[in-house]
Amino acid sequence: MEAEGGSARRAPVVLERGELVAHRTGEGTHAPYGVTVQLLLVRHALPRRSEAGQGSNPELSPEGVEQAGRLPDALRRFPISRLVSSSQRRALQTAQPVADALGMTVDVDDRLCEYDVDLAHYTPIEEASQEDLQRLMDGHLPGGVDEEAFIARVRAGIDDVVAAAAHDETVAVFTHGGVINAVVHDVMKTPRLLCAQVDYAGISRLLSSRRTGLAVVGINSVEHVWDLLPRNVQW
Repeated sequence: MEAEGGSARRAPVVLERGELVAHRTGEGTHAPYGVTVQLLLVRHALPRRSEAGQGSNPELSPEGVEQAGRLPDALRRFPISRLVSSSQRRALQTAQPVADALGMTVDVDDRLCEYDVDLAHYTPIEEASQEDLQRLMDGHLPGGVDEEAFIARVRAGIDDVVAAAAHDETVAVFTHGGVINAVVHDVMKTPRLLCAQVDYAGISRLLSSRRTGLAVVGINSVEHVWDLLPRNVQW
């Protein structure tokens, strides 16, 4: 799955006018953006919890495996030509069903790892302490994380993904909630770094223009996993 010396990339899909369903949905819909590249930022599915000292790199939980299994159908309408992932297990394992369905390999970029990559453990948000929940609601990362360095690291990785893509390519990036928030925050200049709800296996969509850079056009599409999200169980 990890590409050490390059990866097998599918040739960009060339669509006829009547087939521009995903990259240009509707006549002239994206004309104001001057679109050249489409990015699909996919948050990893639900992982297991890790305990103190076990590191912050758990595998997917059984529920997460089910969530990830729905992504191939959810992404089928997009003419994806490249897959990129954080090197953390939960992102790579979320990418794998899509890679298998498309017959593609996954390029790995450490810059797309979560802010917790060097922390001692991982706790799903549903099990977080009240203190941690309040910090997240206030829009802040853990105290030991350099927020500016994190944003710069993430943005450098995303910018390189865009720069490597050919005209009209669609790239799916499997990453983390904090990473997606960092991109949205940096592009939209929001007051808080953690500015958007991003669920497990949620899909956010950005369009890039060679003239004006990235634009956020959709955040956290979760119709494909709505019934599998912990926060929706009550419904």
